[in-house]
Amino acid sequence: MELQASQIAVFLGLTALIAFVTYLYCKGARHSEDGEKEYFLAGGSLKWYFVAGSITLTNLSTDQLVGMNGNQMALLAWWELAAVVGLMMLCFVFIPVYYKYNCTTTTELLERRYNNKHIRALISVLFLLGNVVIFLPAILYGGSQFMISMFNLPISPVSVPGFGEINSMIFVISIIVAIMGAAYAIFGGLRAVAVSDTFSGILLLSLALFVTFIALKAINFDFSGIPPERLTLIGAPDSDIPFSTLFTGMLFIQMFYWSTNQTITQRAMASPSVKEAQKGILAAAGIRLLIVPAIIVLPGIVAFKLYGRVDNDMAYGQLVGDLLPTYLSGAFAAAILAAMLTTFNSILNASAALWVCDIHETYFNEKIDVKRISLWVSVVMVVLSLLLVPFFATQDSLINTVQTLYGLLSMPILAAFIVGLLFKNVNANAMIMAVFFGVGLYAVFLFAWPKLPGGGYIHMMAVTLISSVLMALLLNKLIFRQNAVWDAHTVFSRT
Repeated sequence: MELQASQIAVFLGLTALIAFVTYLYCKGARHSEDGEKEYFLAGGSLKWYFVAGSITLTNLSTDQLVGMNGNQMALLAWWELAAVVGLMMLCFVFIPVYYKYNCTTTTELLERRYNNKHIRALISVLFLLGNVVIFLPAILYGGSQFMISMFNLPISPVSVPGFGEINSMIFVISIIVAIMGAAYAIFGGLRAVAVSDTFSGILLLSLALFVTFIALKAINFDFSGIPPERLTLIGAPDSDIPFSTLFTGMLFIQMFYWSTNQTITQRAMASPSVKEAQKGILAAAGIRLLIVPAIIVLPGIVAFKLYGRVDNDMAYGQLVGDLLPTYLSGAFAAAILAAMLTTFNSILNASAALWVCDIHETYFNEKIDVKRISLWVSVVMVVLSLLLVPFFATQDSLINTVQTLYGLLSMPILAAFIVGLLFKNVNANAMIMAVFFGVGLYAVFLFAWPKLPGGGYIHMMAVTLISSVLMALLLNKLIFRQNAVWDAHTVFSRT
């Protein structure tokens, strides 16, 4: 599909409309006098439908639509189906605790439980590293690759030291999206982010379902001729998701992502009550169960039947460009841009919250201009993420790269939450040492161990988590001479 003036007009019009409607809504909303709570938690006023919309589109971005469809197999649907378990954990286990302890960031809970500010800061730094090194550049690359393949944009290779030749259009699109996403996060705070997420989500989910339908229609709903391994949900031991991993690392990955990750939980922590937040989380879980699995795997499978194996995460864009009517292609491009923007600005806003609340106010200055500091945090993260886009442009699979690398941080972080929630009388320094141990252990599995088959790294995540928890309790006993005391009943009680 060649880019046409009508497509550009629809694209710009819808993008501007979402921004304008978001501006009108936010302008008329009641604002909190607490600047920090207003900027990072929307003044505690998010209704359930904005919680649901924001959670859905913060997660559903180009790494899902482009990366998962790029693998061209049904097996990847397990990431989304298992996410429902993670959302249930957030809804009924973690959110009541965050509200009970009146947290602005998830890491604030760690300071309360360990009675130590340093462990809160350490986990925040790990979250920030994951955001800037993994998630932000992956979002920029995935969306750029989609636009290039959908509109058959010209390929203009440039030489990037250490990475070889990369299409310059990836950098052009990435820069535009980064600037637009940063503007939402910097000037609107979480309220603008959540509202734009919801309106954008309606557009994206509607068009993604339509794309799935016309893709299936293009093959007459006939999956014959497609290799069985691309249609099965029972992963072989050497597949991307071995079936056994659903009961080990997969569950822990979902617990971490949906229940402790500031970017996700921040939306649910911004409601006026626990019940309002839970309604939004349950709605997001329903969307995740009924809609998302189909739109992130079926188009890729159809692309395999139509084109064969398509490399470099280009399957989804090529399919959409070939099948979508011209009058809708500009609208779909706007929806993909919205997905990029909402996830990008959500991560920036969450990152600013982590820096301001957990690090800057603790170690530098308690009395700050929240918007000014957040602006500089966002600028630094945008620049760093743009510099890392070439790394993802050279990877075989976007989604597999993201999931594999994030294990370096996710399981040690989750270990800190599990120990902190289940036990008291655990020395914070024991947990800090165990976190570093967990990062190092997974690094050995990933880089020094003999290459693991397929999705074997998911098993190693479970091993890393359990080892980190045990290491914390062991260090607490042997080095700090403290006996951990089971305290889950105190944490999860309603009073």
